[in-house]
Amino acid sequence: MLRPKRMSKVSVTGSKAVMDDVIETVYDLHLVHFTDYDGRWPGFDNGSPMEGGDEASENLVTVRSLKSILGVQPEDAGPSRIVTDDTLETELEEVRTEANALDDERNELESELRGVDEEIDAMDPFATLGIDLDLLWGYDSLAVQVGHGDSGSVERALADVDAATGVFAEDDVVAAFAHTDEETLQSALVEADFTAVEVPNEEGDPQDVLGELEHRKQQLESKLATVENQIEELRYDVAGFLLAAEEKFSIRAQKTEAPLSFATTENAFVAEGWIPSERVADFEAALADAVGEHVDVEELEVAEYDRHGHAATTEGVDHTPEKTGAGTGGVEEEEAAARSFEDEEEEEAEPQEARADGGTVTMADDDPPVIQDNPGITQPFELLTKAVGRPNYSEFDPTIILFLTFPLMFGFIIGDVGYGLIYTAIGYYMIRNYDSDAFKNFGVITAASGLATTIFGVLYGEIFGLHLVASMFWEGVVGLSHAPIEKGLSPATSYWAETWFVVTALFGLFHLNTAYVLEFLENRTLHGTKEAIIETGSWILALNGLWLFIFSTLFEGAKPDLLFTVLNEGQGAGFELGFSGFSPVVGWLGLGMVGLGMALLAIGPVHELIEIHVVLAHTLSYLRIAAVLLAKAGMAFAVNLLFWGAYAVPGDHGAEWHFMLSHGSEYVLSHYESAEILFPGMVHMGPAMAVFGVVVLIVGNLVVLILGVTSSGIQSVRLEFFEFFEKFYEGNGTVYSPFGTERTYTTDDGS
Repeated sequence: MLRPKRMSKVSVTGSKAVMDDVIETVYDLHLVHFTDYDGRWPGFDNGSPMEGGDEASENLVTVRSLKSILGVQPEDAGPSRIVTDDTLETELEEVRTEANALDDERNELESELRGVDEEIDAMDPFATLGIDLDLLWGYDSLAVQVGHGDSGSVERALADVDAATGVFAEDDVVAAFAHTDEETLQSALVEADFTAVEVPNEEGDPQDVLGELEHRKQQLESKLATVENQIEELRYDVAGFLLAAEEKFSIRAQKTEAPLSFATTENAFVAEGWIPSERVADFEAALADAVGEHVDVEELEVAEYDRHGHAATTEGVDHTPEKTGAGTGGVEEEEAAARSFEDEEEEEAEPQEARADGGTVTMADDDPPVIQDNPGITQPFELLTKAVGRPNYSEFDPTIILFLTFPLMFGFIIGDVGYGLIYTAIGYYMIRNYDSDAFKNFGVITAASGLATTIFGVLYGEIFGLHLVASMFWEGVVGLSHAPIEKGLSPATSYWAETWFVVTALFGLFHLNTAYVLEFLENRTLHGTKEAIIETGSWILALNGLWLFIFSTLFEGAKPDLLFTVLNEGQGAGFELGFSGFSPVVGWLGLGMVGLGMALLAIGPVHELIEIHVVLAHTLSYLRIAAVLLAKAGMAFAVNLLFWGAYAVPGDHGAEWHFMLSHGSEYVLSHYESAEILFPGMVHMGPAMAVFGVVVLIVGNLVVLILGVTSSGIQSVRLEFFEFFEKFYEGNGTVYSPFGTERTYTTDDGS
């Protein structure tokens, strides 16, 4: 749960004669995360792709091109099918020929249609002008320019031309004539508001020409629609085949490229990879069933949960050809060479000494890939963990802690039955209506946060900011005088606001301690107990020592009173726990713990002394939970105040606020002698204001709902990612990518 699944590195060694069978078996298992051979063994080279790989890759490119041409989507697949080699090539060629022919015809029609559109655009100003086209070109001594512009500006520009001129205009299309040469007319029009267009070499009425072009466009569009329909029909006919063919060729390409990760000689191969330790026996049994004793399967190591992920003690091996017999030529000798990991005496030369990672002789140095091992209900919260990064194999997976604390913080901040039910409904909608795992997981997180919000809303006694749950359930059914907890907006209950600041600080203290304990355990595994005490125990001492001092009565006068009242007894205590502060002795003990923590930092990571203030700052950062709680409650109160109105009634411990849900100001003032109207409420101000008030109520609640997601969600995530994760989490683990593919469009019989 806090650790990923334990992984084992396995080695498969055998003759190349059975390599194809091994690859087929391993592929179908979809279990081995291969290690790429890095060339470290003399006499062994990286393997070459198997026969048929180039052909499979070329066919894969063809299939994907056809999918793009036809617009094939995964949902077009239909049932899975058997695609045999006998029919694959023939059917693919038939589909390729037909699809390419239709695509060529479509491209030709689209190109011709673009050309006609350009001609229509070019003819449009001449149709607007209304002058026959043959009157606009072909003169020996008359220059003509047609374009878009201002006729007055053109006339003024032509006034300076020493020749007869004329201007004809319709809307913004202008034709300028001058009894001169083209160059002189163009030069004159440079100063005018005029943009020339090319006069087409056509004759007759431009409206007639334009009509012919539009008719041609309609013909082309009709032909294009026919071709598009043919392509659509072909898509439905061959979509399942193309998706199955793509999967088949992709599988074939992966299989043929598998030897690139192997260490090989002329006749033997060695393949290594990571698999879950619980599946090693299944892996060995599957290979034994497939190839019998023609391969040697060995579990090289079971990865430990340290920074390197490797076992603590293994032996060094000499891989020189003289020791292994590699390159001598015989199949049996090559197989023996490939799996000859002979023990050497400690006094042998340096190449035989145990390596720094523990001594395991492997084809490459790689950390185990990570398979997060969380209970089903918590797995959606891996989405938040992966937002920072997949956990390292050696570090704790914080997903379960996110599952427990993120909805808790979110729900505590909003704490409203109405908003909580809406958040839950949104999450449920995402779960039911989205296919993406990411959206489904986000939906689960949203629903969980909504449920937490609803639960806290019941405890606060609020629904959409109104205390109806408190009055109808806690007071009317349970018989309490008020809800179990309150947000503390009114003067009479302001001590609850102070209580929440203390409670959230204590929650932050617990959250940070959890992070430091996880870091301590990681450091102890990596460096030992002494280093863990110096590197992490120092922070645990400083953090807890400081807060023991803060909650002690040592120098009590310099500390806020709320530290000693909100958890005490009597009025002003949110929770009557009888806590009025630790004794001064505990305060001095706390200061001593801070000093000891700083001394340990000075012994070890002395540069971290400059950050000793974070034991205070990071805990105080959790006060944002209480601050956002009060802000959101205040926003909901303001919305309800505007619509319903509210009045204040003096009490022994301050004024109490009440919304005017059923009566207006006059009723309140006549029935409550000392009542003070805070706002009369739009609903009580006449029909017009009541209608406007409904808009204010709906929009206001939507704003509170949206800001609840953004501010509460962001603040909760920030506390998780920054204050909590920072202490122990790196999140740069290797993704577990087992060789093989889960078939979607083909069956095993078609492989």
